[in-house]
Amino acid sequence: MTFDISTLFRPNLPTPAAAPFKAFPAYNFVGGHNDAASVPVAALTAAATAVISREGASLATYGLNSGPQGYRPLREFIASWMAQCADMQDSADEVLITSGSLQALDLVNKLLVGADDLVISEEATYGGALTRLDALGVPYVGVRLDDDGIDMGHLEELLEAKSKAGAPIKFIYTIPTVQNPTGGVMPLENRHKMLELAAKFNCLIFEDDCYSDLLWSGTRPPALRALDAVAAKAENRANRVIYCGSFSKSLAPALRIGYIMADWPVLAQILPLKTDAGTGALEQMVLAEFCKDHFGDHVVGLRKTLQAKCATTMRARGKLWHGSGIHSTPWWNIYLGHAARCGGYLKTGSRSGKRRHRDQSRGRVDGGWRRQQEPFAPVFWPPRRQRDPRRHREVGSDLSPRIWRARTDFKYCAKLTQQIQCVKF
Repeated sequence: MTFDISTLFRPNLPTPAAAPFKAFPAYNFVGGHNDAASVPVAALTAAATAVISREGASLATYGLNSGPQGYRPLREFIASWMAQCADMQDSADEVLITSGSLQALDLVNKLLVGADDLVISEEATYGGALTRLDALGVPYVGVRLDDDGIDMGHLEELLEAKSKAGAPIKFIYTIPTVQNPTGGVMPLENRHKMLELAAKFNCLIFEDDCYSDLLWSGTRPPALRALDAVAAKAENRANRVIYCGSFSKSLAPALRIGYIMADWPVLAQILPLKTDAGTGALEQMVLAEFCKDHFGDHVVGLRKTLQAKCATTMRARGKLWHGSGIHSTPWWNIYLGHAARCGGYLKTGSRSGKRRHRDQSRGRVDGGWRRQQEPFAPVFWPPRRQRDPRRHREVGSDLSPRIWRARTDFKYCAKLTQQIQCVKF
């Protein structure tokens, strides 16, 4: 008698994995990987030793004696860092630690939307956000992007049209700082305009801000949540922005530490939805111990590494595709360094042989080519005139532009990868 266990699976499941994982491919196009050489292994080791020696006994309790919101020293660091860098004034009690920013997306979606609700998203955005809305059966509408992020005129047009149609928007999902995949940074004027529109049409803003620490300049704009806090206090109302962040891009994606910052009534309702008995305790403890003394210096060094990778990628692109639609290296585009464009990240290559003297007058390494032992994996967003119609998704009314999902042009990337492996400086 045969037994096919798959006959007992529930219907409408996603496509199963093709095979057990064995190794990454030679040309690794997996998005989000960081620079391995930039992971601060020694400092993390010291932090782990110190915090476990001091507080290891607290592992005997769920929540580390800090409660379900997460390890309090980590929440205190996040609150102080965000106050310093993004003008946010939230306390540790308004921070919830999550298992990466993806869990933050899941929790906010569970809190706010059902199948009858409608969400606005940037027309090109993080694919993980859209797949989660798809899984909930929540429709979403794309708003156009320009070099500064969301086109505010089109956003107002969409909000007005949906309101008149009796289908008001529940929230606007946005990545205002280093937008994924375009890399745009929303100007301060547009941030204020978005808050005005959210107030006018009575919707929330879900601010995804996982990349801001890596701006080349080190200076980030005020978060949308920080800007609305001023008006919320003056008007004696709740802040209409829910904020999420992560340490995946600024430190290490395998740590799986993200966070939500929101008013306490929001977190009070999210907590019953977080049914995992707490995000990993050791990760929180080690991260908090590391961050209090080292995080600031670490991100400064990582920015320099990623900026150098960005410059390398741009040089290689210039040798192969002068008409690829990427004509300069903007100061904010970690997607060409951390990153190429649209979510495919560069894998660091170690240099073989002796380090050679750099000829400053020629701007190259004497002897010509520098060989990389490990491949990079850049991904570029094709220019508008070359976009493939198969990548588009049309959602909503005639006012709704296409939602662009970041996809890899593998022929382009493979050829560019080969070029980056031998870069002539």
